[in-house]
Amino acid sequence: MTTARWGTGDEPALLLSGEGPVPASLALVGPRARVSAQPVVTGSAWTATLPLKVARWGGPELPLPSGTYALELVPADGAEQPSPPEPLDLVLFPTLRASLQGWSLQVGPPVDPAYDSGEGQDALERRYASADAELENAVFFESFYGRNASCNPLAIDRELSRRAPGVTRYWSVVDLSVPVPDGAIAVVEGSPEWWRTRGAARLLVVNDWLRRRFVRRRGQAVLQTWHGTPLKRLALHRPGFDPRRAVAVVREARRWNVLLAQNPYAAGIMKRAYAFLGRPIWVEGYPRNDVLTTGDSTAVRAGLGIGPEERVLLYAPTWRDDREEIVDFLDAERLAADTGSVVLVRGHSRTLLPGSDTTGARVIDVTGFPDTSQLLLLADALITDYSSVMFDYSVTGKPMYFLVPDLEHYRGELRGFYFDLLAHAPGPLVRSQEELTAALAAPQGADVAARYESWRARFNAREDGHAAERVVDRILDQGFVER
Repeated sequence: MTTARWGTGDEPALLLSGEGPVPASLALVGPRARVSAQPVVTGSAWTATLPLKVARWGGPELPLPSGTYALELVPADGAEQPSPPEPLDLVLFPTLRASLQGWSLQVGPPVDPAYDSGEGQDALERRYASADAELENAVFFESFYGRNASCNPLAIDRELSRRAPGVTRYWSVVDLSVPVPDGAIAVVEGSPEWWRTRGAARLLVVNDWLRRRFVRRRGQAVLQTWHGTPLKRLALHRPGFDPRRAVAVVREARRWNVLLAQNPYAAGIMKRAYAFLGRPIWVEGYPRNDVLTTGDSTAVRAGLGIGPEERVLLYAPTWRDDREEIVDFLDAERLAADTGSVVLVRGHSRTLLPGSDTTGARVIDVTGFPDTSQLLLLADALITDYSSVMFDYSVTGKPMYFLVPDLEHYRGELRGFYFDLLAHAPGPLVRSQEELTAALAAPQGADVAARYESWRARFNAREDGHAAERVVDRILDQGFVER
C-alpha cells in the first residue's frame, strides 16, 4: 500500500511512503519536465520525497510547469505494482497548486480557486476597470501570452533596467515556472496582482494580443513589439473573410499606442493587416536581435552540454492552424546520426503547452528554453519552414534551409504568403528529410549567396546591435515612464 501526503513548509513536495518491497524508482513525468526521488528505507518501511520544483537549462530551481504529471512507481524486481495512493485534495502552495488522483498529479498556477472561475475573474476585471488610483511608474511586460520572458520585451526590459533602474518591472507569466529577469516581479495571469499591475502600470510592452478584457486607462501607453517580420498572412489578410475576426482585429489594434517593426516592409504589412492607422510605427530593428551581433554563445552551449567543436543544427518550424503540436516532418534523431550534428528542436510558442519534448540521441528539445535569440546565436545552421525566425537568423549570415513538404497546402489553404518564398529564400527549399540531409552536406552556390545578401539588405538594415537602445530612447523621450 502506497500513501501520499503533501510536504510542509515553503518547499512544495509530494511525500510517498509504503511498507514492504522498496520501489526501484519513483518519478513525476510531465510533457516538459521530470523529477525523481530515491526511496529512504527505515526498517520495513520506505519513504520518498518528490520535489515539485525543478531546475532547467542550468537556471534556478522553479516550480513545476503547469500540466499533468504521471506518478511513475517502478516496483522492485519480482514485486507487484502497488495500488495507487488515495486522492489528495487540491492544495495551494505559495508557488503552485497540486492535486493527486491515482497515478496522476495535476499541477497548476498559484491562483486562489476563489478567483479561478469565470465569476471570480469577472469580479477582478470589474475591480480593475473601475480603479481610479494613480498610475504606477512601472512597466507591465508580457511575451507570448506569459509562456516565457523572452523576445523583444526581454531585450527592452534589460536595457530599461540599465537606463532607468527606478522603474518597477512586472512580468506576466502563466505560472511561476517561468523565469523572469533579475529585479523584475512575476505576476501570475488571473491573480489579483496580475489584474492590478496590468491596470496600474504606465507602460505595457507586449509582443502579441492583450489577453482577456483590457481597457487602456488615461495616461497608460501600450507598446506592441510584435514577434516577427511576416511571411504568412496576418489578421485582416488571412484567407477567408470572417466578420467576427475582423472586428476583433480592429478592436485589438486600437488598444496599442505604438507599434514596433523590424523593417519598413514589416511596418507596411502590419499597418494594413491591423488597420493601425494614424498612430506611430517605430522602425528600429528588433531589440531581441541585438545579441546576434554582440553576444557570445559559449555559456549557452556549455549549459546545454554541447561541446565547443560540435556542429549544431536548430530546427524551428512555425505552428499550423490545423494542429496543436509541432509538425512531424523531421526525424531529429536520424538527422543527428546522418549529419554527425547536435540537433536542437524548437517548437513555436503556441506548441509549448500542448506538446511534449522530442527525445533521442544527440537531440535536445529546446521548446521550453527561455530565449530563442540565444539559440539562434548558438546554431551553426537553421532549418525552418515559414517561421519569421528566418528574418532574425539572417542577421548572423549563417546558412538556412527550408523544409517545406506542405508548401502548397500552407500557402494555398492555411495562410498564404506576402511574397514568393521560392524566389527569394536565402537558402535551399527541400521537400523531404533526404533532400535536407543532402543539402546540408553540399556547398551552397552563388545564387543562394546573392539571394542572401539581397534578403539582408531588405530585412536587416537596422539590425546593428543597438535596437534596444533606440527603443528605450524613444520610451524615455515620450515620457511613457520616468527615470
